[in-house]
Amino acid sequence: MIDQIVRGTLVTPQGLLEQGWLAIKGETIAALGQGEAPPAAAVQDWGQRLILPGVIDGQTHATSCQGLAGIADTTRSALAGGVTTLVDMPYDNPLPLDQPQRLAAKVEAIAQHAHADMALYATVTGETGVTQVPALIDGGVVAFKISSFESSPTRFPRIPADLMLALLEALAQTPLPLGLHNEDQEIVLARMAAFRAAGKDGIEAHALARPLAAELAATAQFLALAQATGAHAHPVHLSAAAGFQQVAAFAGLGVRATGETCVHYLWFDAAKDGARLGARMKVNPPIRAGQVEGLWRAISQGQVAFTSSDHSSWPIDNKLTDSIFDAGAGVPGLETLLPAFFTAAEARGLDAPSLTASQLCERPARFFGLADRKGALAVGRDADLVVLERGQFTWDEAQAHDGLNWSPFHGQTFAVRVAGTYLRGTLGWDGTTITNQPGAGRYQPRGAVGWYQNEG
Repeated sequence: MIDQIVRGTLVTPQGLLEQGWLAIKGETIAALGQGEAPPAAAVQDWGQRLILPGVIDGQTHATSCQGLAGIADTTRSALAGGVTTLVDMPYDNPLPLDQPQRLAAKVEAIAQHAHADMALYATVTGETGVTQVPALIDGGVVAFKISSFESSPTRFPRIPADLMLALLEALAQTPLPLGLHNEDQEIVLARMAAFRAAGKDGIEAHALARPLAAELAATAQFLALAQATGAHAHPVHLSAAAGFQQVAAFAGLGVRATGETCVHYLWFDAAKDGARLGARMKVNPPIRAGQVEGLWRAISQGQVAFTSSDHSSWPIDNKLTDSIFDAGAGVPGLETLLPAFFTAAEARGLDAPSLTASQLCERPARFFGLADRKGALAVGRDADLVVLERGQFTWDEAQAHDGLNWSPFHGQTFAVRVAGTYLRGTLGWDGTTITNQPGAGRYQPRGAVGWYQNEG
């Protein structure tokens, strides 16, 4: 007997199924189709609303503010935004995830606090080198992440080129990608010092002090080391189309190279939005002027592996400084990723339902080795579903569920809202309220074929 039928307009890898139905047995999708559905113990009819796979947000920082307990608020926000799986970064408060015992502590915290499923990045530090890489892989991490710029000597350190090379060598025979926060430290520090000395401390100085040249230089070195080792290199937030052209050029040489962008780069423009938002739009690498349409072309051309939120769980007080250089970087984004991406895609005449399912669901599932259970409305996959209602919806930061209640998207109008989110067949967000409990979310280890077809 089927446990439940969910009806609506299904967004499948093959296209839209209008007046479709999806059968759930236990926690997985048992069948889907159109017309008459099999008998079931329960039926939920969402009418003409779109039903997509649950979003996989491939870049989040769940624990920045509250430590591991912050997983609770972050995953509540995720469900309200249609995100059923977070891929969380390893720069945890207070210590980076570079050792098996820290992995175990985070997995335990997920079991205790999470409302949504979570997969995990790991990292390396000067303290551990690459000695812990095999144990972390055995523990199920889906990828590794490092930075070429130091935001914190302990929590978010700069990894020098020799250790970067050693890590790429260690990962070369594995399917795991290595992500990079891609900014050249020497260029950025010199430019920041010059702007400080000149008394230029507004949001425009932030972008100029972290020029595209610094991003491209760090990306190029990283890709060259991947070329030499055969490892999979993945700059995690490319802010301009030029970065994707760079990745494509290396991929053309046979390098395992991919790149990712974030939704704020696809929505905001420094020249148009900087004066209004100030530090509220400060991210690293910065939001630049004149880059939005080039990034959308890169997506349309298939150059963008996937799009993420880079959700940062820091309070607004972190932004309230006299100088932009002292303000914290990062923005909340779990509840705006899906509606902002869909809205911007539709505004450009793109097939928003299919492109959203591809960029936010299918592609990150494949990238992180989760496609055996996540990322698509298909038989055998987890019944992770997001229901979208069309209309005109103004985002109110006060209504966020992240415990932060601020957003650069405050006051922006979206063409869809999340009317429901199912996690493995259970409704966790009903459009108004989080309906599941802490601990409903589970740790999701890497387990499927990854981005490149020769991976096992």
